[in-house]
Amino acid sequence: MFFDEFIYHHKRGLGKWERIGHPVDTIFFLAPFLYTQFYHNVNTFIGLCILSSLIVTKDEFVHSEECDAKEQWLHSLLFVIHPLAFGGLWLAWQNSLNELIQIQLGLISLFLFYQVIYWNYIADKKTLNITKKKNNQKLSNNKTREMAQ
Repeated sequence: MFFDEFIYHHKRGLGKWERIGHPVDTIFFLAPFLYTQFYHNVNTFIGLCILSSLIVTKDEFVHSEECDAKEQWLHSLLFVIHPLAFGGLWLAWQNSLNELIQIQLGLISLFLFYQVIYWNYIADKKTLNITKKKNNQKLSNNKTREMAQ
């Protein structure tokens, strides 16, 4: 996540869909961690993990246009790691490692607050400028192609 967030996202900026969608991903990732602190139904836990693993794929139609090949490759690795993280959570939950889970809950919550605050309030002007520049470049490329035909 570090490279995706602090290298790729900061380099290219995020459009509105991602500024909203990435915190949604984090909320769904957070849900199974939070669940383990209050409930004990394994089937519900598994359902939350599966739902989170599916939710994180929702942005791929945007990523296919916005991201370069290296960032898309990184996303594919993150999709593999996502359920593995839940496997580690399950092991911690089954072995009553609540302090470890609570540390993870805190770190994920901090990341969620960062995503919401940074991308929607602090970086908003920078992101809009990058997005406008990309859109203008796409329009220019389309006009060039049309003229060439």
